[in-house]
This record gives sequence, C-alpha cells and structure tokens, in this order.
Amino acid sequence: MSRLDIFINRMVSQRACLDHAAAITRNLPGPVFELGLGNGRTYHHMCEIMPEREIYVFERAIASHPDSTPPDDKVILGDVFETLPAALMRFGATAGLIHADLGGHDAEKNDIFARRVSPLVEPLLEKGALMVSSDRMYFEGLREIDLPPDAVPGRCFIYQRVT
Repeated sequence: MSRLDIFINRMVSQRACLDHAAAITRNLPGPVFELGLGNGRTYHHMCEIMPEREIYVFERAIASHPDSTPPDDKVILGDVFETLPAALMRFGATAGLIHADLGGHDAEKNDIFARRVSPLVEPLLEKGALMVSSDRMYFEGLREIDLPPDAVPGRCFIYQRVT
C-alpha cells in the first residue's frame, strides 16, 4: 500500500470515528480534549461537528493554520506528560471525548508512547466517554468499541469508559 493510500485511510477513518464519537457523546456535558494540534485540521473539524462543546487543545507549540488555531484560553501548552496530570487536577474526570493523533511514522515508537500516555488519559474521561486514537491504546477501565462502517480497521481506534 502506498504512503498516500495509508494517509487517505487514516484521514477517512479519523473523520468517520470523530463523527461517530461526537454523536455518541452528544449528551455528555464535559469538555472535549484534542491531544496534538498539528496543522489544526482535526480541531477545525471537531469545531464544525461539535459547535456547542468546549474544546481544549494540548500541544507543545502552536503551528497550526490560522483558520484552525484555537483561542488562547482553550490551549494547554507543554509536554503531555506534564499537562495531562495538570488537566486532571483542573478538570477532574469530566471529559466527554478525547481525541489523540500523537504518533509519528515509527510504529514501535508510537506503541511505546501509547503505553506511556494511556494511564494519563484514562482518568480524565467520565463514565460513558470516548477516546478516539490513531494508535492502539492501553487502558484498564476502557473497552474498545466497534468502528463505524466507513472507517478502515487498524487506522483508528475508539475506546469507551465503562467504569
């Protein structure tokens, strides 16, 4: 499979999973967290499909397209290994949806990172909330749920907090 095909599958899956997750969590009151802003395409899409939700972005440094840059009061700057524990102190277990696209092009490094960040993400989610990730994550109190029909298996993962 070409790198272009891999990218297209990732984008199609990401959009399908975010749309699906937004519908499922529509009635959960908590904030939405976007882990990693990058160019801001995903954040921009989340604003379009969830205009009523507060969306906080976690990023090391803002480098997004101007049309996809969140307001300063919705940006949490720094390393996720520091900002996620601080977010737990600030917000508690209130997030209704968390999306993460933090990996790079090295599958082994992505897996190591996912194993390290999973325990920091899990306590932020309220019961019934969802985590959408471009990489497989490792949770104790979340279960993997089925992808929507238009997502490509293995290109996106959805987890739901059950405890």
